Amino acid sequence: MSARLAFDIRINGGRIRAREGDTVLQRILEVQEFPHVCYHPALGPIETCDTCIAEVNGRLVRACSTEVKPGMDIRTHSSAGRAARKEGMDRLLQNHELYCTVCDNNNGNCTIHNTAMMMRVEEQKYPFSAKPYEKDDTNPFYRYDPDQCILCGRCVEACQNLQVSEVLSIDWERDHPRVIWDNDVPINESSCVSCGHCVTVCPCNALMEKPMLGEAGFLTGIQPDTLNSMIDLTKEVEPGYGSIFAVSELEAQMRESRVRKTKTVCTYCGVGCSFDIWTKDRKILKVEPQMEAPANQISTCVKGKFGWDFVNSSERLVKPLIRKGDAFYPVEWGEALDYVAERLSDIRGEYGPDAIGYISSSKCTNEENYLMQKFARSVMGTNNIDNCSRYCQSPATYALRQTMGYGGDSGSIEDIAAADLVFIIGANPAESHPVLSTRIRQAHKRDDQKLIVADLRKNDMAERADQWLQPKPGTDLVWIAAVTKVLIDRGWYDSTFVAERVRHFEEYRASLQRYTLDYAEEVTGISKEQLIRVAEMIRDANRMCLLWAMGVTQHMGGSDTSTAICNLSLITGQVGRLGTGVYPLRGHNNVQGAGDFGCAPDVLPGYASVFDEKVRAEYEQAWNVKLPDRRGLDNHQMVERIHEGRLKAMYLKGEEIALVDSNANHVGKALEKLDFFVVQDVFFSKTAQYADVVLPACPSLEKEGTFTNTERRVQRLYKVLEPLGESKPDWQILMGLANRLGADWNYQHPGEILAEAVSLTELMAGITYSRLEGYDSLQWPVSDDGVDTPLLYADRFAFDDGKARLVPVDWTPPLQLPEEYDLHLNNGRMLEHFHEGNLTYRVKGLREKVPDTYVEVSGSLAEERGIRTGSRVRLVSPYGAVNVSVVVTDDVKGKELYMPMNTSKAEEAVNFLTSSHHDQHTHTPAYKEIAVRMEVLDVQGTSPIKRGNYRLGQPNPQPGVRVERKWARDDYTPIVSAEGEKDMD
Repeated sequence: MSARLAFDIRINGGRIRAREGDTVLQRILEVQEFPHVCYHPALGPIETCDTCIAEVNGRLVRACSTEVKPGMDIRTHSSAGRAARKEGMDRLLQNHELYCTVCDNNNGNCTIHNTAMMMRVEEQKYPFSAKPYEKDDTNPFYRYDPDQCILCGRCVEACQNLQVSEVLSIDWERDHPRVIWDNDVPINESSCVSCGHCVTVCPCNALMEKPMLGEAGFLTGIQPDTLNSMIDLTKEVEPGYGSIFAVSELEAQMRESRVRKTKTVCTYCGVGCSFDIWTKDRKILKVEPQMEAPANQISTCVKGKFGWDFVNSSERLVKPLIRKGDAFYPVEWGEALDYVAERLSDIRGEYGPDAIGYISSSKCTNEENYLMQKFARSVMGTNNIDNCSRYCQSPATYALRQTMGYGGDSGSIEDIAAADLVFIIGANPAESHPVLSTRIRQAHKRDDQKLIVADLRKNDMAERADQWLQPKPGTDLVWIAAVTKVLIDRGWYDSTFVAERVRHFEEYRASLQRYTLDYAEEVTGISKEQLIRVAEMIRDANRMCLLWAMGVTQHMGGSDTSTAICNLSLITGQVGRLGTGVYPLRGHNNVQGAGDFGCAPDVLPGYASVFDEKVRAEYEQAWNVKLPDRRGLDNHQMVERIHEGRLKAMYLKGEEIALVDSNANHVGKALEKLDFFVVQDVFFSKTAQYADVVLPACPSLEKEGTFTNTERRVQRLYKVLEPLGESKPDWQILMGLANRLGADWNYQHPGEILAEAVSLTELMAGITYSRLEGYDSLQWPVSDDGVDTPLLYADRFAFDDGKARLVPVDWTPPLQLPEEYDLHLNNGRMLEHFHEGNLTYRVKGLREKVPDTYVEVSGSLAEERGIRTGSRVRLVSPYGAVNVSVVVTDDVKGKELYMPMNTSKAEEAVNFLTSSHHDQHTHTPAYKEIAVRMEVLDVQGTSPIKRGNYRLGQPNPQPGVRVERKWARDDYTPIVSAEGEKDMD
């Protein structure tokens, strides 16, 4: 990453500084407005529109694709340049029907409209010519209008080289070129993943979000026949475009009074995408990502772009409910909170504070998580507080803290994109962390980044990988240790880094002796040759990033395997530099923040130990209470203590424990045994069915606060909508309950909560709302002066001596069940739905895409059992059974099965099959270590993969827009030649 050479250039006679690799357009835009339609900063030069032509050293060139050179003389006002740009715009307008005043895209950000105005276009040289194609309305989220398409290719570039789904292209060989999906099929029959990139970058109204149609403007809800008549009349009456633009500008300004644009942070996965949400009253019109968004820029996935209808669902909880017998009855807030306070107080009085457990939420804000642990500790007197990271990421946090010091990603998403080699182990980012995966796919396609994937299943990233390792279930530690041993034995490790910055090398090297290549091949099923090739790729990489997730952590040895990954990173010196590091991908939007702010039984906010007397004293002084000094119960232990009769009550907010905890039958029976159970949530979940009191909370769009994403990035979210009905933000509910139990909390805004929280922890001391305004963000640690730390361990590790620790670990063989359970069952997330699906199944378009869960079966197993796609089977484990439909696929092999964790029917949830076995260090359930037997119920049946599911499509990879095909058309007349000379009259 060498520094770029700086030099001077001239623009219209003025001298400015430029750098090697800059384009002429970038430098022009630094000093003035200048036309450009196809260029977008996230996409780079496309060269289809010819509206950015400038005179450089006396020649006409496309400014977007021309790199600056020392001494370059650039002119933007020459008559030849203006004429060329006008010709480019005229050609665009031939493809686009201007009716701005009655267009839903007339919102101040329409590129073609704004550029035509900037250029003061009064008339067009070539009249609009309708294309012989119908609108494509087949996708539930957006539509394509070929008549409005200017063939700029932004959507294609975004799909091929930004999202890298490789669906869109332009068929330049047609008489009338158009954008096509796959090999020219309707959108909803293509491999389109509905990420929305194409809609976001479209410079006009050719691609539009469906909720915008007929809603955005004052005149846009008109019926098509009337609308067309108005368009024709406008064109006849108005003498030129200047008057039309004046009216449309006025109408666009009027829209500002009723269309609100509010910045928020996505409520789904841990990538932490941020964007503006456009609303009219309670209608969500569109999601508009911004280049300023630090984690995603303009990228989104189908959920972040289109998955918000749940906030207006008729199934939302809007009033507190109290159980009376077998039914729930709505009550006022005062009655509900009085009742909860009375029951919790009575149980604490009779059985002690440790007879009650508290589970906080990775869906809630940092401020709300801070208050939940404060409530448990300072108001109720117990450390029985946990959150859902226990189900997935606690082993990774444990490993990171014991080897490097901090329990978070060591770098940023930008580092992953900049690596020479990305190594993904037991993770499926294309579906679980979609926007992060686009950065890897981009680098792999465009920048020759190498990719190794280790996974049981041939997921999207495995399909793309340079090396795909397919180990036997639960054996990752063995092959990781074997590869590490090869690196050390052959001298391919970073001996200088190890000597200067790492401790316990000799002890660690001795611990690897059993992990020979022969042993690894025998245990894992991966050949010695492939393991050596992996070691060679690691040896040859200057910058490597290691990514992992639930495929590693959800095992009985999940913490040890995570530690082995950290050891590999340290041995190779692949940490503490840009483009390197370790990245346990956080699954939920704020699972990192829930841990950071103290929702765990052994740590306070900032990961300060509850056993540290000095730390406790600081909190006791701040909170004016005596705090418990013993370790509390985690999620797993709480369930077991209920069965033992020692935990009598539970207060849970924002988690679906009845479906997402392992061994769901066992968990459900525990919840039935509770003397008192409070559930605080947005919907009446499966878990709420066990409750005595249900309190209606707000989703993220109805409150303010902060989330912390997988890269330790803290971001603000702002209130988009008012709370629905009588629902309340979680922090307000907690404050109301705490004050009924003797607290004296008087927070007026979440910002006050954050200020209190960070004042008590060195890790986040400098985080303030003022430093998080808009799209500003901070990555902890943050010092008092607001300086954050995007890259950890550049100079020292987070231990007193500044050195990392190599930690010897040994392999824990996976759970063995009786032979009758002959099929291994893997499970994980799915692109269209999030986790169990409580939110996403309430989004009509997402439910249409994937209405039900299913089990993936290999072709060989299907043939052996006489089943096919659509067959119904019963999967039985020692812990439960589910009935599901079959999908036959080559994504799994042999006796491997795969089942998504989401389901619209609670009785089909995969966790009715999983066990209570868990990681030895963190008690994270061994979700991935389960075997089942299969009973065939019905061979005949309909496929659960429905029309509209992208998995049925056939992508059409292209290098990009392929503008050279446009230039090769017989009807194309160049405006500038390859040599940069004017080619038009």
